[in-house]
Amino acid sequence: MIDSLLNLVLGLLASAISAGLGWLAHTVRRRRRLGQVREFFGLPGGTECLLVVNRHTAATSSKSVSRNDVYALMELAALVRECGAQADLVAHDQVRQGLGGKAEFCLGGPESNERTAAHLANWLPGVSFTAEPGPHWASTIAVGDETFRFGSADGTPRAYVLLARVHAGPGSRPVFLIAGQTATSNHAAVRYLTSRHRQLAHRHGRDGGFALMLRVVNPEAYGPDVVELASDVTAKAFATAG
Repeated sequence: MIDSLLNLVLGLLASAISAGLGWLAHTVRRRRRLGQVREFFGLPGGTECLLVVNRHTAATSSKSVSRNDVYALMELAALVRECGAQADLVAHDQVRQGLGGKAEFCLGGPESNERTAAHLANWLPGVSFTAEPGPHWASTIAVGDETFRFGSADGTPRAYVLLARVHAGPGSRPVFLIAGQTATSNHAAVRYLTSRHRQLAHRHGRDGGFALMLRVVNPEAYGPDVVELASDVTAKAFATAG
């Protein structure tokens, strides 16, 4: 009887220790993953970051924002909250500060976001946007000798978006540029960034700059859900002319 009771107690004790160790390992892994996310995005807990809001290019009011851009901002805000940081939502023409002090997410191309235009001119001189009005108004994006046009290929509509991370200097917080041909492509790039940050960190480093052109396949049918890497244009985007 005593032996049976002792075995029962020992079994319960072993189960409790095993459960405790499993919980501890899970907690350590979760904290490590969270630390890696914070490091990649430059979002330590308790810090602030900027969400720079673009304007709706087709609207008459300078304060209008496209619905898909609002969705993208909501997903970025959720990421910031997950990291334990705080988002400061600022209009693109109201930002008056340099780079590096806070992490920054800058949404929209240069035609809808003055902050994006400044970042491209100062940090990504190899990138240019050329407006091409038409039935589906959009900018053609050129990076070095590569050109990315909004339109159809083999009958399938496609849109492109530049996703870039810029560091002003060692120890600075990163700036993420999400500059698409459409609001849907902006939203697609945000989803790509938040879902594939581990792969991006592995390839480009947790504090390295990069510039990627993403292709959004048939956005009219699939919205922001089908997005793929079109080209890694990092070297060309950061290169100066001449």
